[in-house]
Amino acid sequence: MGEGRREGGVFIALGSNLGDRAGHIRSALRELEEPGDVRVLRCSSLRKTEPAGGPPGQPMYLNAVAELQTELSPADLLARLGEIEQRHGRERTVRNGPRTLDLDLLLYRDQVIDEPELTVPHPRMWQRPFVTEPLAEICGAQRLAAARALRAPLDATRPSRA
Repeated sequence: MGEGRREGGVFIALGSNLGDRAGHIRSALRELEEPGDVRVLRCSSLRKTEPAGGPPGQPMYLNAVAELQTELSPADLLARLGEIEQRHGRERTVRNGPRTLDLDLLLYRDQVIDEPELTVPHPRMWQRPFVTEPLAEICGAQRLAAARALRAPLDATRPSRA
C-alpha cells in the first residue's frame, strides 16, 4: 500500500444553496462513511459564497472541501458522490442552477484522469475561490501547488475555453 493511501490525498468539494445547506453538507459527509470504505480525514470550515454563474437570484451557497481516505476507485467514488446528491434531491435541470447538494471530486492522490465522465484534477477548480480557499485551508499551499502542476499537461493539450 502506497504512502498516499494511508494519508488520504483524495479531496472533494461540497456545496449547497437550497434547504438546510449546512445539514446537507454534514449529512453527505456521514453518508460517505456509512458503507465503511471511505473515511473523512478532515473538512474545511464552511464558507458562505455567491453563486458562480447560473440563473440570477439564486440563494447564497455554503461550500467546503474534505479530504478522504479510501480504496474506492475514482469512478466508484464519483458514483457514490452522485448517489448521495440524488438522495438529497439534487436535480440537474439548469446549468449552474440552485442545488440541494453538489459534490465534486477534485483530486485523487496524484492521479491525472481525462475521461468523458471524469476529469481529475477537477478542470475548473482553479477558477473557483470557493474551492481553492477551503482546499488550501486543509492541505496547505505546497500540496495545492503540486495539484496544480498535475493539471498543467492536460491544460496544455486543450483549447482555451473562453
